[in-house]
Amino acid sequence: MYFQIEARLKKPIYFISGLGADERVFEYLQIAGYEPRFIKWLSPKTKESLQDYATRLRQQIAVENPVILGVSFGGMMAIEISKQIDCQKIILISSVKSREELPITYRLLGCLNLHKLAPTSVLKKANFLTYWFFGTSTASEKTLLKSILENTDKDFLRWAINSIVKWNNKNADNRIIHIHGLKDKILPVSNITHLNFKIKDGGHLMIYNKAQNINSILHAVLN
Repeated sequence: MYFQIEARLKKPIYFISGLGADERVFEYLQIAGYEPRFIKWLSPKTKESLQDYATRLRQQIAVENPVILGVSFGGMMAIEISKQIDCQKIILISSVKSREELPITYRLLGCLNLHKLAPTSVLKKANFLTYWFFGTSTASEKTLLKSILENTDKDFLRWAINSIVKWNNKNADNRIIHIHGLKDKILPVSNITHLNFKIKDGGHLMIYNKAQNINSILHAVLN
């Protein structure tokens, strides 16, 4: 009975993982007083807009004025969802708040549609370059990343990459709390403005391998 009451007293926090990833990346996050709820990626419809996709994703949110935490592409989705419903807080980790924070190379790829030339089969292969970009070093980190890449649906990957390089969000919501790693090679911190918290030596997978640092920040901003 005690545990049932304790569970009911916890506030929900909605997690959105990165591109094609799942709740495994949140394995080491521990936020006192909060119950994690994981938003599942859906198969995109043909030529579905990011806004329409966000409408479908938000059906998984069962409370009013939620706290949403998004990692990487999941952070962009959290912003799109927050345009449709009132949110208490939007927490971004290893993500971007607007198109201007995307690397200019990504934006150019989107403008010229060059991203469509890259075979998705290559992007799903883990190798030394992939490990370097994501900042993985241990065997467990590499195993997780390899599994995430291999399990990502090709159609979803193609749709998501197109959505990222063509994202046109311009206004940063003042409810956003942005946490970013100083060694993120996929979304370099040099492009980020109005950053709330910096993680020393944090790479793009720091949600997993710098979870202790992130836990301390989340405890401070949520309690």
